[in-house]
Amino acid sequence: MNEDTLNMEIRKFLKKAGVSSQREIEHAVLKAFDSGDLSGEETLAVKMTLTVPTVGLSHSIEGEIALE
Repeated sequence: MNEDTLNMEIRKFLKKAGVSSQREIEHAVLKAFDSGDLSGEETLAVKMTLTVPTVGLSHSIEGEIALE
């Protein structure tokens, strides 16, 4: 195993995950705001779970996103 390759591949995956996740959250929040389901002053609870079944990894991160 080449640790440098592993590191680069993990970084590429995380960059892709971060960019697409941000896009999805923005789209969902704007849609909810436009439909009146959000006022724009909420703080949203968020949770992301990373799984790598081959190595038995399941890791969750929880946090908040303030809209105002």
